[in-house]
Order: sequence, then structure tokens, then C-alpha cells
Amino acid sequence: MSHAIKRAAVVGAGQMGLGIAYVAALHAKIPVSLHDPSEKVMSKSLTLLDKLLDRDVNKRGLPKDEAEAARARITNFKGDGTGEGGADLISKDTDLVIEAIPEIPALKDGLFSRLGALLPPPAILGSNTSSISLTRIAGAATQTGDGGASSQRVVGIHFFNPVPQMRLVEIIPALQTSDETLARARAFGSACGKEVTQSRDAPGFIANAILMPMINEAVMLLERGVATKEDIDTTFRLGMGHPMGPLALADLIGLDTCLAIQKVLATENGDTKYRPATLLQRMVDAGWYGKKSGKGFYEYK
Repeated sequence: MSHAIKRAAVVGAGQMGLGIAYVAALHAKIPVSLHDPSEKVMSKSLTLLDKLLDRDVNKRGLPKDEAEAARARITNFKGDGTGEGGADLISKDTDLVIEAIPEIPALKDGLFSRLGALLPPPAILGSNTSSISLTRIAGAATQTGDGGASSQRVVGIHFFNPVPQMRLVEIIPALQTSDETLARARAFGSACGKEVTQSRDAPGFIANAILMPMINEAVMLLERGVATKEDIDTTFRLGMGHPMGPLALADLIGLDTCLAIQKVLATENGDTKYRPATLLQRMVDAGWYGKKSGKGFYEYK
């Protein structure tokens, strides 16, 4: 099935949101509006966008005219695109919106409630959430008197960081998601140059149901003094063939994001084995988020 998407929007211009806009513009070749209420975040992301395109031209052989065409497809707006935090609205002819905002359920609920009212069918309401229930998000998108039409358009479209390099997208239908929405979301993922996997709406889906407990256990090993961070990561790199160890990976993902996901797993599963490591909580409390803040388990310039 064709995704039939002619215009997209991404809400949240952080590293994930920018990456999603990048692959949609470069590979799916569709216009993308990028929205964020923070002028600082937007400025940083647009600088990174130009660097990504220059890298692909100079090191990966991307023709310069294709890079310029992709850059021209991306427009940016201050505000989240729904009228909150800025006057710029997502165009009513947008066929797909993907949110890439922090893993805070209340934030996502509020955004999808507004998106459900703003964009008419058959526009897809996509979420890049890595752990929060899509069924919950779809419920938030429901509009009074629409017969559930808005909730049927909600689907998880979970890209992986860094989006331009990672070849996977995880598609997660809510209980309410229509077959048409699911098929179009899968087709869009393929058009972005990704392999597509599909998960039921279960805590953590496929990737984070496995990955986050592993990272959490690694933090607990460090916390108990079983081994140094270097030895933990080296064991995974050289003994298990991972490209990086779990603690370095946590720094790349963001320790605040890891903590938020682990808390969702603990709440949704109701099992103490998912309790976040105390050290992970303390590091987030200290503002040590990993690579993006300059300090996590390791230090970054």
C-alpha cells in the first residue's frame, strides 16, 4: 500500500525530531514542517541539519543537488504547531504528523488532544514514543462526537537514534488503530529507507522491553561496585559483539530518557524487577544526562 503522504510535520526539534524530518525529506522526498517552542533548540537543530547534509555530500557521495532539494523541503516554525507556544499552525493539508517530544505522558496526551481537533481524517497522528502506551495516546486524541475516528488515526512510528544512520523503525498500532493507518505507517517507514518491524502495544514494545532492563542492570552492577564502567562496556563490546557498551549507549540515548522509559516499564508491568537503579535517578537529578549535557557515565567535550 502507498503511504499517500504529501506533506508531513514533526513536533519537537531535538535530535530525534530533526532526524525524522531529515529522512522524510531526503528519502521519502516529502515537504516537512519542523515545530518546536524553543528557539534555542530549533537553532541548534538547523545547524546540525546543515552539518548532516554536508557530511552526506562529502563523505557518502550524496549528490549536492539532492542535498539542496532535501534542505529546501524542511521548513521550521517556533511553537508546537497546534497553537500552543506560538502562532504558527500545522498546515491543514498535512497528511502525517509525528511527535518527538519528551517521554512525559501528560505532555503527549495534551498534544494529541489538540492534534485530533486540528487535523482532519485521513491524516495520520504518529508518535515516536519509545515506551508509552499508544492506546492511551489514541484515547487522548478522541474528539467528542467523532465516533472514534481520531483515535483510529493514531499509531506508533518509533525511529532509533541517530535516525539518519539507524536502519530500523518500529511500528506500534494502538488497540484503536485502523488497518489503513497501520498500512500507511509501515509504507512511510519503508519510504524513509528503513526496515520495518511491528510490535503489539506492550510496555517497551520490542526494543526497549529488552534494552532498558539491560541498561538498568548495567547501572546496578556499577552501583554495587561489581566492575568499573569501562570493564562493563568492554565486556559487551568485545565479548558480545555490541558496537558500544550499555553505559555508553545510555549516555547516547540520554539518561533522562532511559529513566523515563524504565519508570514506564515499572509502572505498566507492576513488577519490582523493573525498578530504576538508584544511581540512574541520582545522575538525572544532578543534570548528568549523558552526551547531550556533556557528562553522564563518561565526560564529553
